[in-house]
This record gives sequence, structure tokens and C-alpha cells, in this order.
Amino acid sequence: MSNNRVSRRQFLGYTLTGVGGFMAAGMLMPMVRFAVDPVLQQKDAGDYILTDQAVADLTEEPVRVDFAYEQVDAWYTSEVTSSAWVYKEGDKIVALSPVCKHLGCTVNWAADPEHPNQFFCPCHAGRYEKNGQNVAGTPPLGPLDEYEVEERDGFLAIGAIQVNTLV
Repeated sequence: MSNNRVSRRQFLGYTLTGVGGFMAAGMLMPMVRFAVDPVLQQKDAGDYILTDQAVADLTEEPVRVDFAYEQVDAWYTSEVTSSAWVYKEGDKIVALSPVCKHLGCTVNWAADPEHPNQFFCPCHAGRYEKNGQNVAGTPPLGPLDEYEVEERDGFLAIGAIQVNTLV
């Protein structure tokens, strides 16, 4: 046996310090993981959703293209349906988001008889030009967002949403 005896006070101090350290680590580890985990997640850049729209059928007139994708939110997986207004501008394919920048309503092409060559938002009479630029004097505060697009085996594939590059 050792001649260095631990007093009851020292034993209690060591024990409480050790238990307190484990409890603090147990509380801090989830917070550290929460802060660091998104940085370490691998991003699936360049994921495109294949649609039923044939690229050969696209014209200069915007058409609504519906598509669906799987969204994972923590442990819950859901099927999300979305749409885009797609048209050709020369050889370039343009896909615009139908979500109005004013209040998030859905815009439609040529829905206003007074302005047949514009996107129209029925919520507060917002209007956009064909390239997605908001018309001055109407409620929208910015242009419609644009989707990345790609052609795959003759069909349209829609990618991530981005800031409108046409305006």
C-alpha cells in the first residue's frame, strides 16, 4: 500500500470532477457535431432530375414542365412535386421557376389577356417578362429564379435552382 493516502475530501473532489467532466462532454458533443457535421457532408452537386419533356418539342413559347424528386429531411423522406416554365432561346434551353418573388404565388404564362407575352401572378397582379425580369411598377421585387438544365438522351433534365442569369 502507498503511504500517500487520499482523504475523503480529495476522493470526493476527484470523483465529482470526473463525473462533471463526463457530463459536460456528453452535453457538448452533440453541439459540436451539429456545428461540424454540415461541413463534412458530401454535397451531391450536379444532380439533375430527368423529365418527360422531349427537347425537340420545345419552342420559343414557354411550356410548363412538371417534375418530382425525393427530399430527405432528417429521418423523413417525402416526394416533392415541382414545375418549371421551359422554352428555347436560340439553341439555349431556359427553365424558369414559377414562384413569384413577391409572395411566393405561382406565375402562369400568358394568363393576363392585357399582357399575353408575359408571366402573370394572380395574387397581386405581378408581371414578368419572358426572360423572368420583373416589370417595373408591379409588386415583384426581383426576377424569377432560373433552373440549371441539361439534355439527356433527347429529354430535358432539370438541376438546381440559381439566380437568374438572363437579366
